[in-house]
Amino acid sequence: MSSDSSKKRKPKVIRTDGGPQEGKRGKGDVDQDVRYYSEECEVDLRDPIKDYELYRETCQELQRLMAEIQELKSRGIKDNASEIDERRIQSCVHFMTLKKLNRLAHIRLKKGRDQTHEAKQKVDAYHLQLQNLLYEVMHLQKEITKCLEFKSKHEEIELVSLEEFYKEAPPEISRPAITLSEPHQQTLARLDWELEQRKRLAEKYKECLTSKEKILKEIEVKKEYLSSLQPRLNSIMQASLPVQEYLFMPFDQAHKQYETARHLPPPLYVLFVQASAYGQACDKKLVVAIEGSVEEAKALYKPPEDSQDDESDSDAEEEQTTKRRRPTLGVQLDDKRKEMLKRHPLSVTVDIKCKDENVLHLTFYYLMNLNVMTVKAKVTTAVEMTTAISAGDLLSPDSLLNCLYPGDHGRKTPNPANQFQFDKVGILTLSDYVTELGHPYVWVQKLGGLHFPKDQPQHTVTADNSLSASHMELTVKLLRTRLQSRLALHKQFASLEHGVVPVSSECQHLFPTKIVSRLVKWAAIPFEDYAELPYTKDVIEAGLAEDTHLYYMALIERGTAKLQAAVVLNPGYSTLSPIFSLCLNWKGERTSSNDDNIRAMESEVNVNYKELWGPKPGYQLLTNQLQRLCMVLDVYLETEPHDTSVEGPKEFPQEKMCLRLVRGPMRLKPFKFNYPQGFFSHR
Repeated sequence: MSSDSSKKRKPKVIRTDGGPQEGKRGKGDVDQDVRYYSEECEVDLRDPIKDYELYRETCQELQRLMAEIQELKSRGIKDNASEIDERRIQSCVHFMTLKKLNRLAHIRLKKGRDQTHEAKQKVDAYHLQLQNLLYEVMHLQKEITKCLEFKSKHEEIELVSLEEFYKEAPPEISRPAITLSEPHQQTLARLDWELEQRKRLAEKYKECLTSKEKILKEIEVKKEYLSSLQPRLNSIMQASLPVQEYLFMPFDQAHKQYETARHLPPPLYVLFVQASAYGQACDKKLVVAIEGSVEEAKALYKPPEDSQDDESDSDAEEEQTTKRRRPTLGVQLDDKRKEMLKRHPLSVTVDIKCKDENVLHLTFYYLMNLNVMTVKAKVTTAVEMTTAISAGDLLSPDSLLNCLYPGDHGRKTPNPANQFQFDKVGILTLSDYVTELGHPYVWVQKLGGLHFPKDQPQHTVTADNSLSASHMELTVKLLRTRLQSRLALHKQFASLEHGVVPVSSECQHLFPTKIVSRLVKWAAIPFEDYAELPYTKDVIEAGLAEDTHLYYMALIERGTAKLQAAVVLNPGYSTLSPIFSLCLNWKGERTSSNDDNIRAMESEVNVNYKELWGPKPGYQLLTNQLQRLCMVLDVYLETEPHDTSVEGPKEFPQEKMCLRLVRGPMRLKPFKFNYPQGFFSHR
């Protein structure tokens, strides 16, 4: 049976796409076609669930037969061959059943896909119809919106209200019997009334034009009269010049100044007006004048047409002269920088006089493209002053006006918009040009009425008179005080360089009659040298020493002891006191970091400086601080215990009377001088 079953011809499966097969077909092919199509029909008649249950039962039966065949083969008995063949035949039958179920499943799958495809095509057709309908709806909505948004020309005309229309319009135009019930007729009537009113206004406008022409003719006649009057007035003013000079009333000179002031830019004009007003009202020693070329200033305000013609002529000349040689990029940038930093041809000078006839000359300039003001300073003394090497920076233009207000160094432009302008022409900072242009201090901008917001670039900043007036009085007082304090320091430095500490009679009571320690050196030092000193680090870290301050080194000696004092002089001296950092070289190096008494000596001059101000305004503070340093050095050396290992007398015998030599765990010395008792005590 096994050989017969193996020799059975397997049924041939023909897979077609549904089209007719060409060629001759045999009898077997006809049977297969019939069977294939009968299976398609059978799919519709069979229940898939029952087929699934048949599939499960067939699989279970196959598993059982396979297990029995394996068990019979494992026994190895020859009589079991017939049973094995029988079970094989049963298994083949089950396999045929599974193949049939597989074919039915594939047919069902194909039919399901075909049905899904047909349904999808129907959905696509319905969706296309829906889109067409939506497009038609959208088109209709647009047309409706256009109709609703239509505006007639008459809607732009501001018509009178209905109350005024029925009140003022005549009945033949208003027609209330018709227009009150029909809005369209009402609008037409209102438009007719508007036309009638405009005709009346046009006639009135023509009448006003004729009256205007008559008035203009009268004005021309009066102008001719006034123009003929001007030469007569000039001759009268010229004849009155001797009288003006005799009465000290320079009306003609002031008139010329005001005529020139018309050509000043707004910031300089505000400064000129406010400074002149302040000088006339409050400060007779304040002199204001205008310098520069008036013709160049007039040329800046030529009409645009003339300027364009001039530019075209100059461009044509430049094209002819530069055909052979074209300027390089560096030359073009230099020309752009010069144009960017160009000053106005006119400037305002302000001379501030002191009681001792010393004069501070201030010249204010206006940078037209940057919209900022700058100032240059110069000092003229009534008496020739002695030259002092250490006083070289006191009256220099770069440091004289530095920090007039706290933090105003005058190195950067106060206008934030200038940084964007500098980037275009390759300028890093304005500090490279302050020597030539002047310093753009913030107080200078305020005197000109300019106020710039911080960190916000603005290109249009107008001059404000009220801002200039509010800062004028205080700024003039600060300038005069700065000049007097620098001149006082200049005189004091000349004495200090010769080893003499000048002390006025009003301050003699602050010190004992005999001070042995002497000042032997006073010299100016740069900020870099000051920063390298080991005993000045605390001052620098506290932010009390900046590169805008002035720095000096004082050396005080007594015997073998040498006291070095590094001095920081704030530009706002004497309102802000100098700061001293001490280092004593005697039996080693002693500073505030390793000796509490050195720290106490620094406190005597840095903390208790108000005792040393002297008479107002306190210009003797620095010399009094140096004199106190000499005094406390005497106390420090005289109160030191005597070294018994060294033979001979004590190097610094005690000459000052002290109530107690030391006090407290830090063994502080008595540095406070008590007048008039003449003894020293602790604070």
